[in-house]
Amino acid sequence: MSTTTSHTSEPDRPAGGPADGPVRPARLIQNEATTEIPVHLLFRDDPDPAPVPLKPAVVARRQGTGEQPRLGRPAAVAPRPVPRVDPDLVERPARVLPGAVGVLAGACGAAGCAVTSWWSGLLPPLVLEALRLPAQAGAGLGPAQWAAYAGAGALGLFGFGGLARGRTGRAWVLDLFGRYRGTVRRSGLLWVNPLLLRRRVDVRLRHWRSEPVPAADAGGVGLRVVVLVVWRVRDTARATLGVEDHETYLRECVEAALARVPVEMPGGKGSTDATAEALTRLVAADAAAVGLEVFSVQPVRVEYAPEVAAAMHRRRIAALDAQHRASVLTSVVDSVEDTVTRLTMRGLVELDDYERKALVKDLTVAFCAGRGETAP
Repeated sequence: MSTTTSHTSEPDRPAGGPADGPVRPARLIQNEATTEIPVHLLFRDDPDPAPVPLKPAVVARRQGTGEQPRLGRPAAVAPRPVPRVDPDLVERPARVLPGAVGVLAGACGAAGCAVTSWWSGLLPPLVLEALRLPAQAGAGLGPAQWAAYAGAGALGLFGFGGLARGRTGRAWVLDLFGRYRGTVRRSGLLWVNPLLLRRRVDVRLRHWRSEPVPAADAGGVGLRVVVLVVWRVRDTARATLGVEDHETYLRECVEAALARVPVEMPGGKGSTDATAEALTRLVAADAAAVGLEVFSVQPVRVEYAPEVAAAMHRRRIAALDAQHRASVLTSVVDSVEDTVTRLTMRGLVELDDYERKALVKDLTVAFCAGRGETAP
């Protein structure tokens, strides 16, 4: 079975002309023709087309047509790598002794040296009389005396040499031959192994006011920003051994954050609190890896860069002047409208269109002159 249409040689009748039957519309295409289509092809069950992988098409601009290329979706930005420090480098308390132990050990060493000198017969007679000690026949400095001197001297040096005074807000990071041995946060008189290398760290709450740092606003205009950073050392081991200088590292983190976050001028469209929150979040995330805790990064002074300061100053003055003129013009128009409405509503004057326009012009000139503005 098939559907068949045949050509007709009868000329088309114009639409709307007299005819016995229905009017056939004029052919839009003069070479219009029909052909036979087998019915079985219309209802043929074809298998599902196999998917064919297609490469992404690159649409470029055609020369001479003025056509702009279509913008594709922005590629996903890979997250920035987070700085990592040795996971085993974590602050832990060091083993220290009370200061009384060091004092006692030092006193015992000094007493041992004195006894050895008396045993060797080296104490002068005046000291013997003062201490009421019996005179000892001089045995001389033999191996036994030298060993006693060495032991007593070492005890005295270790006792007095390990004494340290811990203060509130300060800590010591102890290091033995390049290996971290703990942190001392205690206060008062303490005894610390004198063989350990001590690094003093300030763990108090601190603030840092930066120098003018380069930045930019949302429009890319160069700025100079002074920020106030409130921070402290949370992990003394990472702050001391995980980075060369944690204060310099913090300054670099602040400069990097200012390069990524747009800063708004005071009184601009943006929010200063939002800028401070974004800066604090970025700096705190970067500084946490080295044991620093950042509480706030607040811009305290924002000014234009020297190369654009003059131009932006003129632009701001022009904007303020335009805003002032717009407000004055609005006030004048409102005053003129109120005056004309009151005069006509109360029946004080009867004005036609020409007189109304003249009155409006005279009132506008009068009000503008009264406000110190030049009449249009």
